[in-house]
Amino acid sequence: MITLNDYLYQGNTVLKILHSYCEDMKNSAIISHNGVDMAKKYPFLAFTFKGRIKSLIRLEEKINGNIVDYIYEYYRERHCYPTEIEIKNRIGRVRDLIAYRIVISLPQCHVKDGQNRTEEEVRFLYEIANILPGFLEERGFSAEDSGKQGWQITARMEEAVQPYYRDYVMNPSPYGYRSLHISFYDNLSRCHVEVQLRTKEMDDYAEIGLANHSGYEERQKEEHARRNEIPKGENIYFDEAYERGMLLQKIDLAKVDVNMFGAVNNQLVNDGCGFYKGRLILPYEHLSRFQNDIID
Repeated sequence: MITLNDYLYQGNTVLKILHSYCEDMKNSAIISHNGVDMAKKYPFLAFTFKGRIKSLIRLEEKINGNIVDYIYEYYRERHCYPTEIEIKNRIGRVRDLIAYRIVISLPQCHVKDGQNRTEEEVRFLYEIANILPGFLEERGFSAEDSGKQGWQITARMEEAVQPYYRDYVMNPSPYGYRSLHISFYDNLSRCHVEVQLRTKEMDDYAEIGLANHSGYEERQKEEHARRNEIPKGENIYFDEAYERGMLLQKIDLAKVDVNMFGAVNNQLVNDGCGFYKGRLILPYEHLSRFQNDIID
């Protein structure tokens, strides 16, 4: 282990000590796989690290929307309905209730002559994606199979990690959303955690462009309005999921009484508990969810 103490008895200046200490720590980190120190491997990259817990409203919309979509597509293709087991297997567990997002950016001052900034950022994105599963598995996280098959695969992603990723960079959504998604099971807190990797350009498009969540949710409302396609009373799973989705759209947020939540109307909202907009969390904050076993 590299420590500051090792450099304090050589008669060097403070700046010399700082330079030597940082350089040796970086080299040691690469050998020892020390994640904190390894951040210095890309000192020229700017990045943000964000975490969020999905809102209760958005979670309910997603689960019921997925059920409606699955039964609808199944019925269109086969003219019959899936069994309860098939629906459960298709929907599976919600793995993005807790999600962390890493957004990287290559400052223009570090773009060399002849380089394309966007291409360089994507290259670094895949470099990080290649080492992330192994890095987190050493720290108690187990990477989960993405379940995606038949997707376009880039040579930039190593074959060993390809089964874990949902690669929306090579396979953008119909609305242009691009990102790398990977799910882990945290063996310490016994819950799933999703990690999203994006460049700043991708993040801007997702947050304030056409792919932003508000626009996404509006499109979901239209896509889930398939009542006329499935005769009412023929499939209880479709009926109940569809009805729950429609009821969510009719909520008058000004009348909701949830602790730490308030709204003047459906546009002016003060969400202090992550009920409607989700809640930002710090790294590893999800580990604290077992501190209070008593819920009033």
